[in-house]
Amino acid sequence: MIKTGWRTYRRPDEKSGGHGVGWSPIIPYLFKVPNEWDEVPVSIADLGGTEIDLRFANPKQGRLSVIVAPVLRFSDKLGDNVNIGDIGPPEKVISAFGPEVIGENIEGKVLRTEVAEHSGRKYYQFELEPPHVLITATAAGNRLYLFSVTGNGLQWKRNYSDLRKIAESFRVV
Repeated sequence: MIKTGWRTYRRPDEKSGGHGVGWSPIIPYLFKVPNEWDEVPVSIADLGGTEIDLRFANPKQGRLSVIVAPVLRFSDKLGDNVNIGDIGPPEKVISAFGPEVIGENIEGKVLRTEVAEHSGRKYYQFELEPPHVLITATAAGNRLYLFSVTGNGLQWKRNYSDLRKIAESFRVV
């Protein structure tokens, strides 16, 4: 397989998608993705509904999605400038949102949990199996951002290092 390099996708400032009445604009995010990956249209009828902000995919390598969810789902006392630590420890976040990302209970599926910090923002990173999925979560403004990267068995086996590079590149700017 010929690799043509990587690019950085940044959510356009003018992109619509306020996700409900009373929401502030979505804080832009960015991530690195192989050039061979394409953006996939998102429908409000998709699993995850209006909270899915973006999808990318490559049939030979895997797929990713960005879910932007209200922190009000955790508590109405968090305010408008939340960091992920305000929501809770990694276990609480993955227990609450992991089933939404993978479509099933996450019990016994979390293989790895890490906490990273970039430019003063904390990120929780998870690896789940099965299904094969990497999730990066953070909070900004009044939203929780869930970035998931997944592949079927063969995609996972052949592209794990690239899938992990994509997952670990996610940043809210």
